Amino acid sequence: MSKTKTISLTVGAFVAGALISLNFPAMADKEAKTGLPIDELRTFAEVYSAIKQGYVEPVEDKKMITNAISGMLSNLDPHSAYLDADSFKDLQVGTQGEFGGLGIEVGMEDGLVKVISPIEDTPAYRAGVKSGDLIFKLDETQVKGLTLAEAVKKMRGKPKTPIKLSIIRKGETKPVELTLVREVIKVQSVKSKLVEPGYGWVRVTQFQENTIAELAKHVSALYKDGNKLNGLVLDLRNDPGGLLTGAIGVSAAFLPADVKVVSTDGRTQDAKQEFKARPQDYLRGTKEDPLKNLPVEAKKVPMVILVNGGSASASEIVAGALQDHKRAIIVGTQTFGKGSVQSVLPLPNNTAIKLTTARYYTPEGRSIQAKGITPDILVEETANGNGNGGMRLREADLDRHLSNDREKDAAKETTKPEPKGQAKPAKTGKDKSKDEAEDDLPQRLEYATKGDYQFQQAMNLLKGLQIMQNKAQ
Repeated sequence: MSKTKTISLTVGAFVAGALISLNFPAMADKEAKTGLPIDELRTFAEVYSAIKQGYVEPVEDKKMITNAISGMLSNLDPHSAYLDADSFKDLQVGTQGEFGGLGIEVGMEDGLVKVISPIEDTPAYRAGVKSGDLIFKLDETQVKGLTLAEAVKKMRGKPKTPIKLSIIRKGETKPVELTLVREVIKVQSVKSKLVEPGYGWVRVTQFQENTIAELAKHVSALYKDGNKLNGLVLDLRNDPGGLLTGAIGVSAAFLPADVKVVSTDGRTQDAKQEFKARPQDYLRGTKEDPLKNLPVEAKKVPMVILVNGGSASASEIVAGALQDHKRAIIVGTQTFGKGSVQSVLPLPNNTAIKLTTARYYTPEGRSIQAKGITPDILVEETANGNGNGGMRLREADLDRHLSNDREKDAAKETTKPEPKGQAKPAKTGKDKSKDEAEDDLPQRLEYATKGDYQFQQAMNLLKGLQIMQNKAQ
């Protein structure tokens, strides 16, 4: 491990998916020093002076400098950004699983706020906000003309205060208006249940500081009283990511000790790191290893990992690691494709910049950036294949997204994955029109139930694996 601060994935409230963040020292001496672009800086100074002296209204120096910094970063890629004091605080608080607001992961498209995914059990989720929605008005304020940070700031506020979202939704002929009540968002990182004797389900909704300990507690509970598991479903659908240490720890819970989980590579030496399934790579200042007392059977139980277009960043690290090590079968649809590292560099006055500094790679060296994880078995969200997976926004759809350096045409593959197998849609006895089929879709999926088609296919696969294992024995 480097002597620099550890890499961590942090959840930004206004970016698609989760962000890997790396705190490291100034880079001035990392590379050969180059001369400053004097002519360009002179032009910048002239523009600054013209605004200062001739703009129709006075503009504060601080505002101009802040706007210049923000512009430099926002024009690099979708995930580099300037964080004012409020945004920086929100980013830090978000990793603890509790923050104020509506519970939406958002990005920007054509000057409008685009919903990446509503977070489970939040006002946005309960009100029916959908992935792909375009928010054009917040109360009476038009979103056009606002920066993403400004729009997010307006959506945040004191708990129990209302806000009206005016939304453009695909398939709707007129705007959708929803009134939401802000609340303190408390995201439960891990959920689980014994689906039926011998088969467990564990869902990670977001990778937070307590995720590893929570995962260990939930998995241990599935094995309590001498219970034996014949199969386990790890559900990472619509998990936007979170802390990198959480991703390494979750992977380590099911992988052999010391195998590679993920690596990062960038221009600076600090960005070139390798992380393995070992405590020193996933513990964050805690002395006790949460995985120490995990049942040993968890390392060998047959596993299926469920993913979809809302599975991003840390989720993709886990899915990629267990896929490369042949530890689990990946089922679902193509993941988001967030495979870049953001370094959080603190600045004076409790502000910071978030700068993309590296890409991350699976154990076999695959870059997930702008591609995602291709499932081993493609299973759509519904039996007739008409879920909203095809409408999901992905990393490759974002303006100025970072390219995949290992596969130049990776972005073209995100809409047409080539998995090793595909589950056949169930026969209904009578074909329905597209409109009729869409009417049958539940407004909000209840995970790990009879109505959860992808989960049921995962269970069928696990039971088939168990049958094959018994025959082999």
